[in-house]
Amino acid sequence: MLYNGTWQVSHTGGAKPDVLVNQCARTGHFVTCDQSVNGGPSALLVFIPRTDKPGQYYTQNIRPEGRATSRGDLEITGDVWTFLSNWDNSGKTIYYRTINTFVTRSRIKYEQAESANGKDWKVTASGEETKVLAKR
Repeated sequence: MLYNGTWQVSHTGGAKPDVLVNQCARTGHFVTCDQSVNGGPSALLVFIPRTDKPGQYYTQNIRPEGRATSRGDLEITGDVWTFLSNWDNSGKTIYYRTINTFVTRSRIKYEQAESANGKDWKVTASGEETKVLAKR
């Protein structure tokens, strides 16, 4: 539920910031987040707790056109959330990793990387997400 709310996403390198909105809810054992970026629908994120490994989750992204991406894995260790996934690109597997470090409950440092072998990572993006607090 830490993701719930509106976030300003700043990218290293000076690209224009994005506005990320997560509307999250817990349904039984699952958590879902309806995610939009800059006002447009992005994905429905589903977090499924693993009963065999505390602190680990399966993840699934469902895109606006109704297609699900491949299942991912999430490991939460303290303030560090590590998302791992892969994609088959014409017979070649590409591995993806996103590391979100919660500096505070309203500030996340993120790093996205990809790999051809799941071991040697090349950083493709990084930056910070800052929660936009509701006006009173």
